[in-house]
Amino acid sequence: MATYTHLLACGLLLGIAGCSSAPKAYGPAGDSSYGYDEQPIEQSRYRVSYTAETEDAARRYALRRAAEVTQMNGGDWFQVVRDSTTGLPSARNSSPSVSVGGSIGSGGRSGLGIGFGLPLGGGPQRTITHSLEILVGSGETPSGVDVYDAADIIMNVR
Repeated sequence: MATYTHLLACGLLLGIAGCSSAPKAYGPAGDSSYGYDEQPIEQSRYRVSYTAETEDAARRYALRRAAEVTQMNGGDWFQVVRDSTTGLPSARNSSPSVSVGGSIGSGGRSGLGIGFGLPLGGGPQRTITHSLEILVGSGETPSGVDVYDAADIIMNVR
């Protein structure tokens, strides 16, 4: 009987693991709501955005895409002149939980209950979009807090 219980528990865990979603790969938005998009504003000025499941991924990938746009347009560096982040915080709990409850009834009877919660996915997905407005430049990279060397960003931001 214990063997069947172990097999059932392993099967349940494998089933739960199969429901989890993998992180989205870096790439253009296309048909998916996740990915990058860019548009020229004027010569050497672009708006670049990246939509991801987390704010960290959206920020990193928007910066990477800004570096790629810079190099595609003959630039060596770019300056972020404006940035913004939009999106909704996750409405669901993504971590396991444990609950314990107890009661005492009439006649000296008592009860104790333990509950376990496992996130199975589903429900609304979180999307965060980070947008950058950049100026593209060539030559030696000027110093500044919001100035980035495009080649360095592409090499280091994954």
